Amino acid sequence: MFKYTLENGVIVSPGKKAHAGSLKIDGEKIVSSANDGSVKINLKEKSFVYPSLINTHDHLQGNYRPPVGPEKGKFYLTWLPWDKDLKASKTFAERSNLSREDLYALSGYKCLFSGVTTVNDHFPHELNCKILPTLPVRAIQEYCLAHESSSYDLKWGDGIEIEHKRAVENKWPFITHLSEGFDNEAMHGLEALEKIKKLDSHCLFVHCIAFSDEDIKKVAKAGASISWCGFSNMFMFNVTAKVRKMLKAGINVTIGTDSSATGSANLLAEIKYDRELYRRLFGEELSAEIIFQMITKNAAKAFWMQDRIGSLEEGMLGDILVLRAKDDNPYENLVNADMKDIEFLALAGKPIYGELRFLDIFGGKLPKGYTQIKVGKKDMFVRGDPAGLYKEIRKKVGFEKKLDYLPFEPETGGKSADTLDSCAKAQDSRPPEEGA
Repeated sequence: MFKYTLENGVIVSPGKKAHAGSLKIDGEKIVSSANDGSVKINLKEKSFVYPSLINTHDHLQGNYRPPVGPEKGKFYLTWLPWDKDLKASKTFAERSNLSREDLYALSGYKCLFSGVTTVNDHFPHELNCKILPTLPVRAIQEYCLAHESSSYDLKWGDGIEIEHKRAVENKWPFITHLSEGFDNEAMHGLEALEKIKKLDSHCLFVHCIAFSDEDIKKVAKAGASISWCGFSNMFMFNVTAKVRKMLKAGINVTIGTDSSATGSANLLAEIKYDRELYRRLFGEELSAEIIFQMITKNAAKAFWMQDRIGSLEEGMLGDILVLRAKDDNPYENLVNADMKDIEFLALAGKPIYGELRFLDIFGGKLPKGYTQIKVGKKDMFVRGDPAGLYKEIRKKVGFEKKLDYLPFEPETGGKSADTLDSCAKAQDSRPPEEGA
């Protein structure tokens, strides 16, 4: 049970004016007043305190680099030819040396090192249900899905109608790719859902690059959400969603990275790219505050988790991101942040990554299940052993592989309080690898 107070920071929460103050944690939640015994960490007015970030679409088995895409000067009509190119690529051959557990662990750290503590995995429950709980961040399991609304989708789950009904009954999101391409079926994916009356506020649609203006109106009216994956869209299709019109229509727009095999390195890189893309496509600025909302409260709403995450209100889970203050504007500070700017990250109150000064929360010592790494010039503690994982990856692929979402060299890590970390123990019970 953790009890601590982050003092003298700037508190930044959606819908509230950023203000100097303190944030108090008791157990898993944010509280208005700390109980006796609370550890106090003085941020010295040099840090911004945000809700940690939420990625609404990632491929936790597919975040191996470098990206795989179409031939230069060409683009895909749908996702299907990309899948064939991926499986014929050097990236995939190299990736095949790794286990599914390796790939998911890498993705967990991709999230962690970019300030993300909540993410949705692209894949179905039968593939990921035993792996997700072992990750250092929260990969949600409370979702229903269909791969796509087309004849050539991957037939995940129990079918659109059953999956959607289950989502409604459980107050979960129903997540599906929609209009990811420009063949006849992709262009009419929304109509297919309309016909079976499965278009509502439980829907979280990924990509939506072929949406018409009429589609946008229908989604807005239904109260559905959209996950915008700008980098991946442009890389694969040379076009992205009509985000400006979607925002003006009042749609709950969020941001996803998609797979790092087609998308950006991580969410921090994605938001920078998406902002520049918006400026280039629409000739106007997408405000940093709107981007902040898209990766916090909007994403929480899309997941039907707005009562638990996405803000720093009393009673919410203590999902916390502390960033070094480089800019007086807290929203610009977030949008322009890099991995090395993260000072502290907590998941439901539990510190999972941070500068060594935050070890006071643990009584001043590196706890069991944590290791120490160096990011830039800073010594950091981290849940699990990403340095050991990185070394193992390099051993399996046979050379010093560079993964741009891991902000350290494994030779700088290795200090641990205990040689058995909790993630490694959990992996012992994982199922054998299956599928691509």
